[in-house]
Amino acid sequence: MKIAIFNGSPRKENTSAMVQAFCEGAKAAGHEVEEYQVGKMKIAGCLGCEYCHTKGQGQCVQKDDLEKIMPAYLEADMVVFASPIYYFGMTAQMESAIQRVYCVGKPQKAKKAALLLSSRSPGVYDSAIAQYKGYMAYTGIQDMGVITANGGENKSDAKLKEIRDFASKL
Repeated sequence: MKIAIFNGSPRKENTSAMVQAFCEGAKAAGHEVEEYQVGKMKIAGCLGCEYCHTKGQGQCVQKDDLEKIMPAYLEADMVVFASPIYYFGMTAQMESAIQRVYCVGKPQKAKKAALLLSSRSPGVYDSAIAQYKGYMAYTGIQDMGVITANGGENKSDAKLKEIRDFASKL
């Protein structure tokens, strides 16, 4: 299975450790995995101009780093969104990327998705999970699971093992 991981963290911290563990588990199971550093990209928010659905034939009028991830989004069998929680939601970079794929709607091949979230505090995930679940319902992609880590769980051996095990069973 071809898996595209979209890492919304602009820093190399807890979310990156979660992504690394996921990659290790998925690769050990024989999956092809590619990580995209969305958090370090320049992806503007959706303008709602509808160019993509009128004149653009599924292409966004804006030309930015979305073009770097769109092929992976369209060709992956599974998409994984990973983000730290910033003020009760995913990073602005991740939210922009999710909003901008509106131009094509759902991925062409993806049948599965997962969400990895990190934070310093417990109980701050509801908004991000609701956005993800709404996206799953809209696209018809099967939600394979949501894994969260906060505080001392971040980078803990137990949490990283949980993520590796999760990815190895996909």
